[in-house]
Amino acid sequence: MAEAQNIPVGSTTAGQIAVAAESTVATRMSAPASFDVADFPVPHGREEEWRFTPLERLRGLHDGTAVATGDGVKVDVEAPEGVVVETVGRDDARIGRAGTPVDRVAAQAYSAFEKAGVITVPKETVLTEPIRIAVHGEGGTAYAHQVVELGAFAEAVVVIDHTGDAVLAANVDYVLGDGAKLTVVSVQDWDDKAVHVGQHNALVGRDATFKSFVVTFGGDLVRLHPRVAYAGPGGEAELFGLYFTDAGQHQEHRLLVDHNVPHCKSNAVYKGALQGDDAHAVWIGDVLIEAAAEGTDTYEMNRNLVLTDGARVDSVPNLEIETGEIVGAGHASATGRFDDEQLFYLMARGIPELDARRLVVHGFFAELVQQIGVADIEERLLAKIAQELEASVA
Repeated sequence: MAEAQNIPVGSTTAGQIAVAAESTVATRMSAPASFDVADFPVPHGREEEWRFTPLERLRGLHDGTAVATGDGVKVDVEAPEGVVVETVGRDDARIGRAGTPVDRVAAQAYSAFEKAGVITVPKETVLTEPIRIAVHGEGGTAYAHQVVELGAFAEAVVVIDHTGDAVLAANVDYVLGDGAKLTVVSVQDWDDKAVHVGQHNALVGRDATFKSFVVTFGGDLVRLHPRVAYAGPGGEAELFGLYFTDAGQHQEHRLLVDHNVPHCKSNAVYKGALQGDDAHAVWIGDVLIEAAAEGTDTYEMNRNLVLTDGARVDSVPNLEIETGEIVGAGHASATGRFDDEQLFYLMARGIPELDARRLVVHGFFAELVQQIGVADIEERLLAKIAQELEASVA
């Protein structure tokens, strides 16, 4: 019998620029789930799931006062031949299959959208080009729902690109048939005033593989909730994330992997960099291994690099295990400044300090970016990181 590996790594640096905590009990496991917004009380900020979020910056998404406008977001889809792209009504049976809203904003989004987008990749279809979903904010408020469904043994890459200015609450469902392989890249490159709250639900079929990349740069407030559950044994999920939090921004990523069936795997790696006064990043990683999920193998890690004074990180990895018959389970969290030894090594070889700092941060992120597998997206993200670094050393 394998034992769970709990790795406590809490840190508080001078000036309270960073805080990390860990727990062996995932506090969000008991969160209610409902499609009805009335089942969720209006949050006040004292609730566990809302205590890190500045509610006053949600523009009314949490209390029902945010009303959809005609100039919310524009969505364009580019799909290879063979992919079915539809716009459907609320009564379509495919909506909501992957998961149920677990907070008031997600329920509000589900209750308020008028039409949903559904993208279907037929069984045994292997795409050689990505499906691209462009979500562009046009200055208003919007509620949205998107479904991506892969048939058995289908393979696809989906890129969801968020740009412009909007107040958006949106749910995204990923449904993977048996043996399917799906890679999703969700880029949040919003303008400075945008607000984006979303729940991403993935239902992973037997022997299917789900790989997610969540990349967050822009926006005034971004709060995303990726969730994974399994529909059969042998499923694998990899959740990767990259965020660069600037002065005044609030970026929050709250993960849940529910190992609800036997012999599945999951791995979560999120990395962030912060700079500027009141830059605030939050990472909550929850993994639940249910009693029936024997043979589970899981690990989650969050690393943060604080580039300037005045920034703050809250990093909370959680692990709840209901069976001892597992392959392995562990978590880790680390937050700190530049590694002085790395800087010294580079500077001792004639590299100026500012260039050395850029190289350290570039290397910190490059390993994740290079796993995306979409060349133009990788190039764009590395260029965006370089642009952010120019600001940090200016």
